[in-house]
Amino acid sequence: MLDISWSELLLVGVVALIVIGPKELPGALRTLGQWMAKIRRMAAEFQGQFQEAMREAEIDQLKKDMDEMADKAKDFTKFDELDDVRRDIEKSVGDLPPLDQPSATKPPAQPADAQTATAALPQPSDDAAATAASPSPPAEPAPPAAPAEPDPAVADVKPAAGRAPA
Repeated sequence: MLDISWSELLLVGVVALIVIGPKELPGALRTLGQWMAKIRRMAAEFQGQFQEAMREAEIDQLKKDMDEMADKAKDFTKFDELDDVRRDIEKSVGDLPPLDQPSATKPPAQPADAQTATAALPQPSDDAAATAASPSPPAEPAPPAAPAEPDPAVADVKPAAGRAPA
């Protein structure tokens, strides 16, 4: 509280005894004690009200947090694995039509120029069709490739002094 040593307290007491006088000193000390008690009660009351307001604020915050957790818990209790998978599949498929309905789109018609260009292409011969239809024996493996001869321009280059050849 206050840093008053015994010597300072003794000095204050001697000054009060001289200024107030020995007859009035006990009444003055009693009045001083009453005031100090009132100040302490007021400080304790203020501190109590402050702490109560803090507790109410904490309780309100805790209540809000608990309500949020309860809402999240309700979401977890309504867990349906098939529904989650169904939603994921629908997102990945997008706007594809269902498989059980026939497609409403028709193949695009070829223009007349494309039909004449197709007719102008040579048709494969019967021999080519027969060769493609019958399985052919496996081809013989290719002989190993001969090692490439070194480039004469690179072979004549000498390494620099102090370096090992690459």
